[in-house]
Parts: sequence; structure tokens; C-alpha cells
Amino acid sequence: MRPTIDATPLAHSLPLVQPALIDPSAAPASSASAASSATLSPTIPSVLFVDQSGQLGGAEFALLQLAGSCIARSEVVLLSDGPFRARLETLGARVQVLNDARVSGIVRQASGSNCLRVVPGILRQVRAIAARARKFDVLFLNTQKALVLGALGKPLHRKPVIWYQHDILTREHFGRVQLSVIKWLVRLAVDHVVANSQASKRSLIALTGIAADSVPVIYNGVDADAFKRIDDSDIATLRRRLGLPEHAWLAGLFGRLAPWKGQHIALEAMARLPGVHLVLVGAPLFGEDAYAQRLHEQAEALGVADRVRFAGFQDDVPVWMKAMDVILHTSTEPEPFGRVIVEGMAAARPVIAAAAGGVTEIVRHRRNGWLVKPGDVAALADAIGALRDDPALAQRLANQALADAQTEFSVDQYLQRMMQAIGRAAR
Repeated sequence: MRPTIDATPLAHSLPLVQPALIDPSAAPASSASAASSATLSPTIPSVLFVDQSGQLGGAEFALLQLAGSCIARSEVVLLSDGPFRARLETLGARVQVLNDARVSGIVRQASGSNCLRVVPGILRQVRAIAARARKFDVLFLNTQKALVLGALGKPLHRKPVIWYQHDILTREHFGRVQLSVIKWLVRLAVDHVVANSQASKRSLIALTGIAADSVPVIYNGVDADAFKRIDDSDIATLRRRLGLPEHAWLAGLFGRLAPWKGQHIALEAMARLPGVHLVLVGAPLFGEDAYAQRLHEQAEALGVADRVRFAGFQDDVPVWMKAMDVILHTSTEPEPFGRVIVEGMAAARPVIAAAAGGVTEIVRHRRNGWLVKPGDVAALADAIGALRDDPALAQRLANQALADAQTEFSVDQYLQRMMQAIGRAAR
């Protein structure tokens, strides 16, 4: 998955869960991980998880919850190092990093010739993952590169393979070579695919032609309790602690600074909304520093720099979201899911989101949020203005959003369904 979120609720705020395949009588592995894991029964399949990124994106936070729930019988292989490893190890997970800079540098739109140049590195990683997979009952591949490297080794490890699909598989997002590789690996080497949304699933079916009923959709879970623990009874005090304007009307946009995340759209909307302040929580990753600099320049050119706060990466996202009046989602391309939207709902804040991809499976217009056309500055500004001018409407949307986040996108439900899928794969 395109790493869509670089800041989400704290890993240690994940709840103690007891999925259907977890032994409810077992004690937590340690007090440090008690908040986010339970000990597996010896009859539960052992799992090797593989993820391509050491950074913290939406796919990684989903895996953090899953790996944290079964640390006694699992291991995580990362194809690059970074803060994700530290988060996993904090939960007590065993982590191995298999890093090859040339393989990690392959981009989605890479040509066939560029891919051929790194074949030796690819083969080394395929063999290394296969060697680890032989020791486990199931190989769980969490990202697209993990899919390629793990599934190619199927003749070597001969273990059931699950791929958790976090991507919309179209030419807008991937090159022809990558799509062809995904298509044939799914057909020939993957035993089970789980999609993170109906939008992702539809793209998979169109690409591979596999049966639609063979691909369950399991939405990511968000820990609503992490937001409940934030005392927002005095918003002015909360904002003062964060260094935010105490009495301004604040719109918050959370996610890495990247062109397709649409922070520039939000800045343009601010120019139409005197008195509204914008807080951008997130940092540039993957060579996007030039875009971040352009955002600063754009804010100056639009005359809104005094009303825009670049907060950078923030670990305590529940606190920051609670300090906002509205949460914005401004992606210009379809999101496979939209985890930050569910987080905004769990924070009991009204959410304005770009209506594309998996977002429309989360937000119901004017019922639990507000949908706008992606890239439409005028529509975004109108929506922000409407919620600012009608506090009762904003509160009604926020109340329903919180209820939906708790019932439809809970961590317990996510883990129960995912552990069931792993159990079926092992049979």
C-alpha cells in the first residue's frame, strides 16, 4: 500500500483482545505488551509476517495490531529498517530486517529493465524469506513487495501464503510489469487474498479474474478507546499544551506530506475561509521534501501562512485530533481504505473526505461525515464553512461517526476476522 499515514494512535494504546482463535485463558506475554497482545494457544498456527517498510504507514499499523496479538507464535520480517521495527519490538514481537537497498529502491512504475538489474538481490531476499518461512505454519504477506518476494519462494518453503491487499491495482498506481507480476503470483502462488476494502477487491478481481467470493474484505481496526482517554473537556487548555491557537476554529489534516495527499488543496481552501486555521500533521517521506517546501511557499503566496501550522510528525495523534474542530481528508487519488478518516471518526470529530476509493465505504454523506469531489477546492471550502457555521450539524455528524467507528471498525472485529482467515489458510 502507498504509505498513507505517517502518524496514528500510539501502538501501546491498542486494546487487549481475545479473538476467536486466541486462548482467552492465557496470560499476556508481559506487562509491557499487555495492552495490545494475548498469548496464543499452542494449537494456533504459527505465522511469519513480511512487510516491505520500516516506516509507519496504514499497512504497517494494521500489521502492528495483528502481530501484537500473536507474538508468542509469530515473527516479523521487514525489508527495510525504521521506526516500525521499534514499535514491533516494544510489543515484544521478534523482528528480523532483510534489507537490500537496490530492491527497496524499486518503484511501482519501474520498467522491466530496471527490475532485471536487481534480480540477484531479489533472489537473495526470496531465499532468505523462504528459509524463515519453513519454520512457520503460514506466511502472511502484508505489502506488494512482500507479496513478490514471499510468493516467489513458494516452491522453496511450501507454506500456505496469505496476502493482505492494501492497494488499488490499476495503471494509475502501478506499472505494467508490476501488475503482470501481481496477477500471476496471485493466480499461481497465493493461497488466500484478504482485501482491505471493496475498492481494493474490485481492482484485484479485474486484474486477476479470480472468483470474487474467494476474497474476503477485512477493514482495518482503529482503537476508539485511545481517543476516549483524552480529556477534551477544556479544548483551550488542550490546545495551549500543543502550542495551537486556543480560540480559533481549527481544521486538521493528518498524513504524510505528499502531492497525492492533497495538502495543497487544503491550503487553497484556506484562502477562501478567513478566520479558519489549518494544522498539517505529518512529514514528507520517500523523497517528498520538495513538495513540503512548496507547501510553505504556497501558504506564503496565498497569504495564509499566519493561519497554517506545520506540526510535523506527531506520535500522539489522538490528542492532536481531539484539539481540532474538523478533520480533513484531501487525497487527489482514490484511497484503498482511509484509516485516518476512521481515526477522525473515533476522535468524535466531523470528517470531510474526498469521495473516491474505499473512502465511500466509510463515509456516508451528511450522515456520519461529508464527502466532496477529490481536488475540488470550492467544494472543500464550502463544506468547511458549512460545518463551521452550523455547530449542531457538525456535532450530529461527529456523534454518528463515533458510533460507526466503534461498531464497524473496531480492533476486536479486525483481529477476530483476520485470525480466522489465518486459521483457514493453515488447514
